[in-house]
Amino acid sequence: MTETTSPTTVTSESVAEFAERARVWLAENMPRIDTANPPSCDRGADAPWARARELQKMLYEGGFAGICFPREYGGLGLPIAYQRAFDGVSRGYELPIILNTPTFTICAATILDTGSEDQKRDRLSAAIRGDEVLVQLLSEPNGGSDLAGVITRADRRGDKWIVNGAKTWSTSAFAADYGLLLARTDWDVPKHEGLTMFLVPINSPGITMRRIMQVDGGNEFCEEFFDDLELSDDAVVGAVNDGWAVASRQMFHERRAVGGGSEFASGTGAEGATDQPVDYVALLAATGQTHNERVREQAGRALVRRAVQAQLVDYVYHGVLDGSLPPAAGSIIRITHAETVQFEIDTALAIAGPGGVVDDGDGLFGHGDLYLSRQAASLGGGTTEIARNIIGERILGFPREHAPDRGVPFNQVKRGRS
Repeated sequence: MTETTSPTTVTSESVAEFAERARVWLAENMPRIDTANPPSCDRGADAPWARARELQKMLYEGGFAGICFPREYGGLGLPIAYQRAFDGVSRGYELPIILNTPTFTICAATILDTGSEDQKRDRLSAAIRGDEVLVQLLSEPNGGSDLAGVITRADRRGDKWIVNGAKTWSTSAFAADYGLLLARTDWDVPKHEGLTMFLVPINSPGITMRRIMQVDGGNEFCEEFFDDLELSDDAVVGAVNDGWAVASRQMFHERRAVGGGSEFASGTGAEGATDQPVDYVALLAATGQTHNERVREQAGRALVRRAVQAQLVDYVYHGVLDGSLPPAAGSIIRITHAETVQFEIDTALAIAGPGGVVDDGDGLFGHGDLYLSRQAASLGGGTTEIARNIIGERILGFPREHAPDRGVPFNQVKRGRS
C-alpha cells in the first residue's frame, strides 16, 4: 500500500455544521478540564486507562468516536476535515487522549490497512467503543533498531502456531487487551522474508509480563516473555511470511502518529498535567525574567518552532494524501517532532535555572523532570538515525547503506558473539 485507505461516507452535514453539533454535545456531556488542576495522566497507572475507556464510550454513544474510521467498523467514515473540526471545538474538554498512541493511530490504523475482515470488524469496533486497548509487541531485548532481525519465533505444530521469545519496551502493554506481535516463521530465507504478524490476546496463557522502571520514575513500558504461546490461523495479520509488509505499514503509521500527523486520533491535546505545553509567559513571570530580552528571545524561538511543527504536520499529511510526497515523508515530521520537543524542554530548563532541578515548591521542578525523558523523543517510532536513513534513501534517492546480511538466509546471519 502507498497511502492510508479510509473510505469516506457521503454526508449532507457540512464541516461547520458538524463542528457546531459537536460543540453543543461537548458542552452538555463531556467534563471540562480545570486548567489550574488538570487531570492526572500517569500512563503507568491503572486509573487513567479506566478513565480513558469511559471517556471513549461517551464519545461513541454521542456519535463522535472513530470519526475517520469506516462506518462498517464502528466509525463515522468522514474526511479528516471533520476530525480537525472536532479537535478545534473539543479543546478544553477531558478526552481519551492516551488511547491515541498506540491504539488508534498505530495499531487500529494498521489493522484497517492489513487485517482480515473479521479482525477489522471485531478489533476496530471494540477499540472505537472503548472496550479494548491495542498495543505493539515489536522491539526485542537484543534487537536494537533492526526490527527485521527479530528472533521471537512462531513454529507450526499441527493446526497451531507456537510462539517463544521475548519483547521489550512495549508501550502501555499492561493496560492492553490485544497486541500486534512480529515473529519469525521461516529461518531459511533472508530476514525480511520470513516474518509474520500476529494479533495476540494479552491475557493468553504463555505470556508473562513485567514492568520496566524508567529514569524519570515512570513505568508504562513493559517486557513480555512468550513460552509456548498457542495461536490459531485467525491470529495472522496479512499473510504468513509477509509480516514485513505489515510491520512496514505499522511503522509508517507510528512515524505519522509520533509527529502528530494521523487522522485517526481520538481528539488532540495534552494527555494530562504532566503533558501540558510549556507556558513561557508564566515561566518567565515565575522566574522574574519577564523583561529580560535575551530570555524572551529564547522563549520566542521555542514558540516559533512549535508553530512551524504544526504547519509542517499539516503539509506532510496532505502531501502524502494527494501523492505529492511519498509515504516515507512521515519520517520528516517524526524527526522535526523530536527536535522540537527537545528544543522546548532544553529551553524551559534553561529559563527555569536552579528551580528546574531543585524542588523548592515554586513549581519549576517539573521542567527538570521532563529533561530526564527528553531523549525518548528521539527513540519513539524508530530512532532519529533510522528516520534520517529513510528520508535519504526513500525520499532523496541516496544509495542504500551497506548491509552484510542483505539477501542472506537468516539462519546463516551472525548474531551476538558468533
